[in-house]
Amino acid sequence: MGRASRNDAGIPGGPGDHDRRDHRRIREGRRRGAAARTGADGVFLAAARGASTPRAPIWLMRQAGRYLPEYRELKERHPFWEMCRTPEIAAEVTLQPLRRFPLDAAIIFNDIMTPLPSMGVRVEFAPGPVISAPVRTASDVAALRAPAADEIAPFVSEAITLVRGESRVPVIGFAGSPLTVAGYAVQGAGSADYAGFRAWLHREPRLAHALLDKLAEVTAGYLRAQIDAGAEAVQLFDSWAGIHGRSGYATFGMPYVRRVLDALAGTGVPRIYLAVGAAHLYPQIARLPAEVVSVDWRQPLDAARTALPGKALQGNLDPTVMLADADTMLAAARQVLRDGLGGAHVFNLGHGLLPGTPPDNVARLVDLVHRFPREEAAA
Repeated sequence: MGRASRNDAGIPGGPGDHDRRDHRRIREGRRRGAAARTGADGVFLAAARGASTPRAPIWLMRQAGRYLPEYRELKERHPFWEMCRTPEIAAEVTLQPLRRFPLDAAIIFNDIMTPLPSMGVRVEFAPGPVISAPVRTASDVAALRAPAADEIAPFVSEAITLVRGESRVPVIGFAGSPLTVAGYAVQGAGSADYAGFRAWLHREPRLAHALLDKLAEVTAGYLRAQIDAGAEAVQLFDSWAGIHGRSGYATFGMPYVRRVLDALAGTGVPRIYLAVGAAHLYPQIARLPAEVVSVDWRQPLDAARTALPGKALQGNLDPTVMLADADTMLAAARQVLRDGLGGAHVFNLGHGLLPGTPPDNVARLVDLVHRFPREEAAA
């Protein structure tokens, strides 16, 4: 394949740069997969809107990804950013797990860093996100653009439209929360504890609010564009919320999450909020205008239901259990299903599928969740 073109942000992209054979295989795969995909019965959207459904719907974070051989085969020829930024490839990756498993929702394939280039921040992957010029000074923040919604990442909207045309299950759009994306932008790369970013918040609170204000505006516009393109639910990933204390989250996290979620209130789509390692923040999270709270594996769902009254819950099988033998995995999944009784529950993992997950375990898990009768279990 020829060398990928680059846009002004230095990111590879452009469907004209891709091998024609890949596109032909993608189209043929979609035609073959159309008959295998199950019809949507509305169970995911019903649960996401608060209904205690006869069975829990299931989708899995990172259900499109490296555990699938068809994804790895595609990834051998296309760099990650290229896959994200090419609508046909992003749609293909989104649809791959739906051909294998009767999942109840699709989540669009992309990355939480995607809006940053439209703001003027160069992002590369090596293999995780790397920002060679972090945003740390007043001039850095002032230079950030706040593009219109249709300028932020139009290739994501196009991919959603393509998936909606071929999927019989709802499509979930997503974005990173302002605080989590700010962590990457300021730190410059992933970190175990984001000590540099957290120290910057204390040193530069006014500058932090200016950055978070811009990120909230862009994130809200980005999610609205995804909804306009056909996303029927959206998830806001606050992957690093748990590293902040209650005071820090109340100051730098919650107000901007609320602003993003409030901006989507008139769309009618369910809003899902995931804050990892954040059980200590549940008193604050319970007040957010999200229909669904996604719970990580550290907190049992029955305890989370008490802490998050009125919310539909999503989760929360430990992703590492998916690497175990089938009997161990299924026993752990049954416990999650039992813990999820007593209200609306969307079955998921506590975080994303790991690359070494056997596809057969995913098939077994989906079958179990579909067969688990919530009414009988509650009796």
